[in-house]
Amino acid sequence: MLVFILNAGSSSLKYQLMNPVIKKVFASGICERIGIDGVLKHEYGDGKELKLEIDMPTHKEAIEAVLSTLTVGEGKVIDSIDSIQATGHRVAHGGEFFQKSTLVTEEVIAKIEALIPLAPLHNPANILGMKICQELLPGKPNVAVFDTVFHQTMPDYAYMYALPYDQYTKHKIRKYGFHGTSHYYVSNEARQMLDKKRNTRIIVCHLGNGSSVTAVLNGKSIDTSMGLTPVQGLMMGTRSGDVGAGAISYMMKQEGLDIDQITELMNKKSGILGISGKSSDLREVLAAMHDDERCRLAVDMVAYNIKKYVGSYVAALDGVDALCFTGGIGENSALIREIVCTGLDGMGLVLDPIKNNKNRNDARDIATNSSAARIFVIPTNEEYVIANDTYKVVMES
Repeated sequence: MLVFILNAGSSSLKYQLMNPVIKKVFASGICERIGIDGVLKHEYGDGKELKLEIDMPTHKEAIEAVLSTLTVGEGKVIDSIDSIQATGHRVAHGGEFFQKSTLVTEEVIAKIEALIPLAPLHNPANILGMKICQELLPGKPNVAVFDTVFHQTMPDYAYMYALPYDQYTKHKIRKYGFHGTSHYYVSNEARQMLDKKRNTRIIVCHLGNGSSVTAVLNGKSIDTSMGLTPVQGLMMGTRSGDVGAGAISYMMKQEGLDIDQITELMNKKSGILGISGKSSDLREVLAAMHDDERCRLAVDMVAYNIKKYVGSYVAALDGVDALCFTGGIGENSALIREIVCTGLDGMGLVLDPIKNNKNRNDARDIATNSSAARIFVIPTNEEYVIANDTYKVVMES
């Protein structure tokens, strides 16, 4: 089955064309600056790249441009859009409505729309992608794959906030978690690498511009760092992560900020950018940390916050069999992995510095041979999870 994978953002759109049965990617790319001018970056064939400047006033023109690029001209990989058998959509927030990936219907879209207050930046774009694909690829099934589904196995004592209980019953205010497709994929890969399917205690650190840590027991999420929204948890590129409610209300009073302004500050002006004052890109901050005290502080804070969550999840899991690093930072920053793992020997996690510093792109074990638990670096593959779920849902429908 040929699956068109779509991850629609507010001003960008990532895509991939894949056969999940044989795990083959035919093309991938991204549309950027939608609503401004429009740039399409297309990868196809054996590492070939194509960059096109195309007017994209809306997401519809962006998706039309992608479908055209897949079927016509230099970047062509299929003869016709009729070759696409289904579309899989990444959806940020499924709330408590969705316990698994599901076929898109009007009822499903209505439920995703109802969750817009919980994901105001992401769910509207996700819905738009579905409606456009229904129009441009008529008769072809669409499947919604939710970032939150993997975390629906969390027990109530892990996902509830200690607020008045009616805040949950009336408004469903609770922890939901995100990056579910990545945590699912990486934890399953780790189980394979452990050659162990039962009694597995795995901690996954998905570290990128957005970051989260998840405790996975026997293949199921039992706790995760992100909460009602993605701003909770680790310090990230521009998100603050955990901040006490008292600090937020005090800052609002001191700065005269309303709720929208404080939300903007905590989501887009905080984190690595806010502390370093230099960049939200950790690579730039790492490069400057030896000469810039604020950059050094940002790096230390990032690593310390990850380590705190790792330690707490070792406790929640009653031990650990594998600690996994994934995402742009997790896969590529040997220094962050080193700082996080320093001092975890007592938990059975002993990093091998030579293995850790080898620059490789494959899944690998970077723990010492004598380490009681394993430390893995595993490249994530969220698109495969979306494509495979789409295939399964369509075949079962």
